[in-house]
Amino acid sequence: MDIPGPEPRADGGVGAIAAAGGLHHYQLRLHAEYGPVVRFQLPGVETAVSVADPVLLEATAHLDERPERLFAFLDPLFEAGNLQVIPAEEHTPWRRVLLSVLAGRPSHERHFARFTELATALADRWAEQAEQAEQAERADRASVVLQKDLTALSLRMICAYALGGEAADPDGVVAAFEEVLTEHLGRLYQVPDVGSRQERAERAEAALGRLRTMVDQVVAAHRSDARTDRSDLIGALVGAGERPARVRDTVMVMMLAAHHTTGVAVSWTLHLLGRHPEAAARVADELDRVLGDRAAPDYADLRRLTYLEMVLKEAMRLFPPGPYGARETAEPLALGDYEIPAGATIFYPFWAVHMNPDHWPEPEKFVPERFTPEETAKRPRLAYLPFGLGPRSCEGAGLAMVEAELVLAVLLKRFRFRPVPGHEVTPIERFVLWAAEDIRMTVSPRIPG
Repeated sequence: MDIPGPEPRADGGVGAIAAAGGLHHYQLRLHAEYGPVVRFQLPGVETAVSVADPVLLEATAHLDERPERLFAFLDPLFEAGNLQVIPAEEHTPWRRVLLSVLAGRPSHERHFARFTELATALADRWAEQAEQAEQAERADRASVVLQKDLTALSLRMICAYALGGEAADPDGVVAAFEEVLTEHLGRLYQVPDVGSRQERAERAEAALGRLRTMVDQVVAAHRSDARTDRSDLIGALVGAGERPARVRDTVMVMMLAAHHTTGVAVSWTLHLLGRHPEAAARVADELDRVLGDRAAPDYADLRRLTYLEMVLKEAMRLFPPGPYGARETAEPLALGDYEIPAGATIFYPFWAVHMNPDHWPEPEKFVPERFTPEETAKRPRLAYLPFGLGPRSCEGAGLAMVEAELVLAVLLKRFRFRPVPGHEVTPIERFVLWAAEDIRMTVSPRIPG
C-alpha cells in the first residue's frame, strides 16, 4: 500500500515546512490530514516517513542509526565524531557507560545538594526582585523571564554535574558554552545576532577553544587520580578507557542536551500552572504536606511528590522539549500495511504522538490526572515518549526528571506564578520547543497552608 502524503514540490519541501512555522508544526498538520503514517519531503532526505501511532512505533523501536545529514549542524562541537550519529558499534558501549552513571541513584544523590543550592540561589534572586517591586509599587518589576533564567540554571546544574566542583571557572564554562550555542543554533535558525557573520564565528571558535581547555583540565585531573567512582561521569568514561577527545565530546553533548531541555520543560510547566490555579494549589498543598517548613526537598522526598510528577509529565506531553526524533532504516521495514524501504528516514513526531486523540481524549487540555498509574496502564507503551525511544533514547532521562522536579519543588514552595497580562506565549521551533517571546510571569511570595 502506498504511504499517503502531500504531492512532491520542486523546492524539496522547504516552502511547506516554512509556511507551517517549522517542522514540528508541519508534522502536526500532516498527521491531522493524512493519518498516523505520512510520507513527506525533507531537504537532504530522499524518503521521509513520519509515524504518530504508538502501536506502529513498536516496529521501529530497534532502529539504532540516525540520519547523519539532519544532525550535521552539530559537527563543529565534536572532535571524535558527532555523538548524535556515531555508528551503533561505537554507540552501544558508550551508551552503556553513560547509563551506568546517569540512570543511577548514587549519581543523583551525589549532586543533589549542589543542584539544590543552585535552584535556591535563583529563588532568592526572584524573591529579591519581588520585594523590590513591592517596595517600589511596580508590578512589572516582579515579573520574571522563565526560559532565560531557567535554561541558565539548567546549564549551571549540568556543568556542576559533568565537571563536578573541579572547573576552575564554572561561570566561564557557562559563558563560553552560551557563546558557542548562540552562534551554531543561531546559524541553524537564522536568529539575528550582534556583529558580522565572521565576527560571530570567531567569537564562537574562541569560546569553543576555551571550553575544550577547561574540560580537558578536569579530565586530566581524573586521569591522574585514577578514579573509579561510578557515580562520577568523567571518572566512569576514563575508567572505561575512552580517549580524551571522546570524553570531552561527551561532556559537550550532555551540556547541549540538558541545557535546553530541562530549563524549557520547567518553564512550560510553570506556564501551565499559572493558567490552571486549581492544579497549582494542589501542587502547593502536596509540597506543604511532604516538606512541612522546609524550603527544599531531600532526594527521598521526590518519590512522595506524586502530583508534582504528574503535572511535569503532562506539561511535557503538551510541550515536549524535544519535539521529534529520527532514525534510518538499514533494511526494508514492515510498518502495518506499509513497506518502508531501506535507507529511509523514519521520523518520530513526539508532539503529534502526544496529541493523538485515540490515546489522549481532548488532547489539547491540561489534565495531570492522565498520569495516574491506572490511566497510564490503559495506554500503549509508546503513547508518551518525551525522551525518545529505543537504543538512541535520552540517556539522561532519569537525571532530567530529578533536576526538573527539584527546581519545581523549590520554586512552587516559595512562590505563586501568574501570567503577565497581555503577554503572548507562542511555541516555536528552536532545536527545542521554545516560546517566541519567552514566558513572562509575575512571582509573589506564597504563604504555606
